[in-house]
Amino acid sequence: MGLFTGILTLPLAPVRGTFWVIDQVMTAAEQEYYDPEPVRRQLAELERALTDGRISEEEYERREDELLDRLEEIERHRRKGGGNP
Repeated sequence: MGLFTGILTLPLAPVRGTFWVIDQVMTAAEQEYYDPEPVRRQLAELERALTDGRISEEEYERREDELLDRLEEIERHRRKGGGNP
């Protein structure tokens, strides 16, 4: 960017900065949403709850299906190139 262009576009600097911040927040949110570790922890906790008798077998199966579906969604996203392995 030349000096002349820099001077002319200086009033847009706050807008560019705002868009950069929004992009960073969106990237961080997407990484957190597609992180499989919290889902795996929930699966482990769900199994402990079943073993301890805190939930029924039916509840366990229902919630396990939901969590496994979530893991499949994460894996599809990663295969599409949306995340690091």
